[in-house]
Amino acid sequence: MTTNTTIAALASIDLFAGLSKKELASIDRLMTPIDIKAGKDLIKEGTAGREAFIVVDGTASVWRDDKLIASVGKGAVLGEVALLANRARTATVRAETAMTVEVLNSREFETLLDESPGLARKLLVATAKRVHELEPSLLS
Repeated sequence: MTTNTTIAALASIDLFAGLSKKELASIDRLMTPIDIKAGKDLIKEGTAGREAFIVVDGTASVWRDDKLIASVGKGAVLGEVALLANRARTATVRAETAMTVEVLNSREFETLLDESPGLARKLLVATAKRVHELEPSLLS
């Protein structure tokens, strides 16, 4: 993807809505796009979390203890909980279709949060909502 295409794709994701082109360009510089084949695991439950993924295109399934718990698509942020909490992955994420994701390693992810407090706040809210959906008793 060209930078302008990537910035347009980022701008269409709820998490990045309202950010300026300059902020989006800054995020774009931190990320690495990769293509994932259908059937491949992006994340494996129990492993160390070293990167976060933002789904640009395609769909994935989320599994915990070999049970399907969610399906995700464009705009989903994956793997951020392990990075935020410095914990092992809480689920396995498998590409159901061919996917394009943007990858942020832990250092890039921390830089992103430090440089964009508004984005950090949105990510915190989105993560809390996801935790509540998956484990309602934790936030009651």
